[in-house]
Amino acid sequence: MPHSPTPSHALPRQWVRSALVTALAVAALLATGLAAPPASDAAPGGPWDIEVLSSPPDQVSGGDARLAVTTPPGQQDKATILVAGVDVTDDFNPSDDRTLEGVVTGLDEGTSTVTVVTGNGRAREQATLDLTNHPITGPMFSGPQQQPFLCATPGHYDNAELLGPIDDDCSMETVVSYKYRTIGGVWEDWTPGQERPADMATTTTIDDETVDFIVRWERGTINRFIYSIAVLSPDGSADPADAPDLSAWNGRFLYHFQGGVGIGHYQGSPSQSRMLYEQGLSRGYAMGYSTGTKAGEHYNLVVGGETAVMVKDRFVTHYADPDYTVGIGASGGAIQQYVYGQNHPGLIDAAIPVYSYPDMITQTIHVGDCELMERWIDLQVVGGSAKWADWSNRTLLEGMNAINGFDNDFMAVMPPGFPAGSSECINGWRGLSPLVLNPNFGTAPGISPQDQASTEWTHYGDAINEYGVNPDTYANRTWDNVGVQYGLESLVDGDITLEEFLDVNAQAGSWKNEPDMVQEGCPFISQLCPNPADLAGLDFDQIWPTLLDPWSWRNMDLSPDGGTTPAPRATADDGAIEAAHDSGLVFRGEYEIPTIDWRNYLERELDMHNSHQSFASRQRLLDFDGDAGNQVIWFTDGNDDGDEYDQTGLALEVMDEWMANIADRPQWSVERNRPDRAVDSCFDVDGNLMASGDHVWSGILDDAGDGPCTQAFPLYSTTRIVAGGPITGNVFKCDLQSVSDAVANGVYGDVAIDTATSARLEEIFPTGVCDYPAGP
Repeated sequence: MPHSPTPSHALPRQWVRSALVTALAVAALLATGLAAPPASDAAPGGPWDIEVLSSPPDQVSGGDARLAVTTPPGQQDKATILVAGVDVTDDFNPSDDRTLEGVVTGLDEGTSTVTVVTGNGRAREQATLDLTNHPITGPMFSGPQQQPFLCATPGHYDNAELLGPIDDDCSMETVVSYKYRTIGGVWEDWTPGQERPADMATTTTIDDETVDFIVRWERGTINRFIYSIAVLSPDGSADPADAPDLSAWNGRFLYHFQGGVGIGHYQGSPSQSRMLYEQGLSRGYAMGYSTGTKAGEHYNLVVGGETAVMVKDRFVTHYADPDYTVGIGASGGAIQQYVYGQNHPGLIDAAIPVYSYPDMITQTIHVGDCELMERWIDLQVVGGSAKWADWSNRTLLEGMNAINGFDNDFMAVMPPGFPAGSSECINGWRGLSPLVLNPNFGTAPGISPQDQASTEWTHYGDAINEYGVNPDTYANRTWDNVGVQYGLESLVDGDITLEEFLDVNAQAGSWKNEPDMVQEGCPFISQLCPNPADLAGLDFDQIWPTLLDPWSWRNMDLSPDGGTTPAPRATADDGAIEAAHDSGLVFRGEYEIPTIDWRNYLERELDMHNSHQSFASRQRLLDFDGDAGNQVIWFTDGNDDGDEYDQTGLALEVMDEWMANIADRPQWSVERNRPDRAVDSCFDVDGNLMASGDHVWSGILDDAGDGPCTQAFPLYSTTRIVAGGPITGNVFKCDLQSVSDAVANGVYGDVAIDTATSARLEEIFPTGVCDYPAGP
């Protein structure tokens, strides 16, 4: 398909014809009605069809859409295209010998019917399709929009060089301007027609075309969020109303999904480095971006998916239909690729998730355990335990890595003499449990005191349209730890004692219900931190957690007597769990697009992007239909100083080979079309290949001996895996079995469970213990 946009004319142009002429033209075509002709009257050689290229037909936005009308051979010039009864045939041009392509505009909100008819005087309806148009401010399918919703501040919308909000929907005027890349790697303003600057760089695209590195940059607001579309445009027009120059475009669209952790209520701070992503633009990709697909602003992936659909709709309608669309982005940006690739087939055709997780909501399952475990371990250290003073032993309960002597920003609020070190629970995840769970934790500058007090600042509140509301008026939540036997595998392996196992499970506790939670204190809110001099002479229980609370201790449900009475566990709302699955917030593995899942190995840095997550996604793919051949996993070694080798350039090259194979051999499976380099691989710190092939990750999801990459890059796990759960990490609420059944089923291995121990386990787990499904 050509990479130049099909000429389009506004639908209202048709209405300037006199009402009489329009009525007569439509009447002539429709005089006998639009009933489908008998099969014998249909044109031979193939079917008639109407396809929306820019979005699903029920998800049109902004009043326009790019359509393709397929005709039987030799029938193009016989087609008349009507939208809501108005002839728009002149807005369509041939893109091949059977297809007419064009843009319809001026659609009313709601449903408009597109009809293709043939015939002179006696119209025959050959194809029909309903389009449902939604306002550019949204929503389409995400439900009532979040309130309060704060517009971007000047310091943030300046990143997109916008002029600021003009209405209550935080809309901003659409702006088109140009930038050029300097030889020194900086973006500078450019005006088409000006003298070429001496410092202007050139770039060579993935199709081996060398051009001046000039970019047309469009931005504005869609679905209340700030969006951006950028494309190489060395011959662009100074008039932003002119059609985009696509002469240097490589025909591919690259959507940059951004990561982070946020809970909504804000339009967002756009990233210029993502909007003008040099690695993509230099290769000739057109770039799409939105703060609505930045996980650092919100984690409602229903709204995020909706926003991505609308941004791509804008590109395809106003620029062109790309050969393919590939997603790229790290962390929360990787999550979005897996989730949107599952929920919105056709939105992206390929994915390069970096530092991936399968989804966000199942991360809360084990991350919600972190502070429960940290509090128990820290109390053992305060009590004089040499074993638990060794930070590496935290892995026995938490699954994640922990390192003695590692820099720990929270050490200042720990008791004097506390041993130096840290864990991934602290270095990577501390503070995220309250961010997800505590309705009081969030704040926003400029919000009224009333809105501040009445807003539920949690992930569940952010996605309340999906989770629903409980009788306490808060959103239902999915977090549950009933029956979870923390440290079970370590008990069975002999790494923790039976006494430790019983004590941690008796004291672990859970998180309070939202109405019972209080605002976080020091160190999360620095204004609440006491003067160090005021702590002198105070005992531990006078300081922690009353004055210093790095565990969010005050928001935990704990034993009233140090574990003699076991602490209560939290029960999830079954409807919320069902909604998480039904709404697509959970990645379930229903996903067929080519994927290169790449990450630097960061376990030695206690980084939150733990490496087993790539394999959690693979196992979910396998669990869904037994096939994960569309996913390739790459690791590149980290260098421990935060300046790791970037393998995404290679991933883009290999993905283009993969997509070219699919275009050439569409009858083959995605797996069969993989090029030689699209295989599981690991690379050294400089990006050099260490090993590749189907065997390199053996020993992770099978019982085979460890492959070379498995040996080079040891994986860690999570609290729930150590508790006997699957690597998929997607069990919100486990099935339960009685303690006696667990003993009989060998859950405790060779550990002797006598009558007294069994009775104690029944006290700790009165409804039973988890009966997890068998692993792979």
